[in-house]
Amino acid sequence: MTFPPQLPIPQEVLQIAQRLESAGYETWCVGGAIRDNLLGVENHDFDLTTSAPPGAVQKVFKRTVPVGIEHGTVAVLDAHSKPHEVTTFRKDIKTDGRHAVVEFGVSLMDDLARRDFTINAIAYHPIRHEWRDPFQGEHDLGKKLIRSVGDPNWRFQEDYLRILRALRFSARFEFRIHSRTLEAAKANAQGLAQLSAERVRDEWFKGILTAKKVSKLVGLWKDVGATRIWLPELGDASGVDKLPRDPVVLTAYIAKDPASLLIRLKCSNRDVERGRAIGKWRDKYPDPRDTARVRKWLSETGEFADDLLVGASDALRKTVAAVRGTNPPLALKDLAVKGDDLIAAGVRPGPDVGEALARLLEEVLEDPARNTKEYLLSRV
Repeated sequence: MTFPPQLPIPQEVLQIAQRLESAGYETWCVGGAIRDNLLGVENHDFDLTTSAPPGAVQKVFKRTVPVGIEHGTVAVLDAHSKPHEVTTFRKDIKTDGRHAVVEFGVSLMDDLARRDFTINAIAYHPIRHEWRDPFQGEHDLGKKLIRSVGDPNWRFQEDYLRILRALRFSARFEFRIHSRTLEAAKANAQGLAQLSAERVRDEWFKGILTAKKVSKLVGLWKDVGATRIWLPELGDASGVDKLPRDPVVLTAYIAKDPASLLIRLKCSNRDVERGRAIGKWRDKYPDPRDTARVRKWLSETGEFADDLLVGASDALRKTVAAVRGTNPPLALKDLAVKGDDLIAAGVRPGPDVGEALARLLEEVLEDPARNTKEYLLSRV
């Protein structure tokens, strides 16, 4: 692979670089957009790195957001209020494996030297169309290789999340992980326990959404030892590549105890309940030839039915579509009578009303034609 004469930099990004350069601050494009453009993958989200301190960036531009100012990152808003991240050249001077203390006022070379992998340590000057690639990232892109910048043990110990990033990039681009980098990832896997659940969850979900084959991603997590620490419930992933890329649903289907796993990753209550429903019902699909049983199944699974249909047979999906096409009553709210109607008919207020409604729903699920006020009251 060779560097092209120039990259298609978005006009808004170019204008930010020009303003900083005019103010006397060296400014380069870096990061994922450089890598992706060299690979022919669409990515217009160019990040900028500059010699300007964060305060200077805020002075040069009127509209900014201090998204990570303690680490040197300021978002500059363009005319359409779209944020573009501008980060001061920096290097890490202290880290605990999760958080780093950084020093500004360093060179572009220092900044590139602190990055995780060589394919992410390439810089491009958007005005002069110059390239900086001190760690042969372009060479590794050509060889389809994930390789740490410098000593991989030190890179991972600076931030253990980089281990998971290596796995994500490998699964996304179908790149091989360099032997020393892979060995260091395995050797430092225990450090993953120091990470916050939110960071791990975001990396896992992002990996699912971007991997060419999710089964490859799962295999990498297992090989390195990451599943043992964070996803011990993960089971057989052989059929996972046929599932839609919903991270919650996909994770739940290959987990032995989906709710426990999703709770550990600090997912929302809603997502935990989705996982709990999948764990409860995934082995209890109805016979698609029994329409009445399918209606009962839809009633029992309620809002989680669509998540469960992901793992269902084509025959069941067809039956469900046919049943839904008739818009049958499936819940208490769909009944032709309400609690007040039953009380007026002589049912004692309290639990008896709920029990009576539940029995009536059972009858209606068996035969939707029974859902008339006259029939239901006659049954009361």
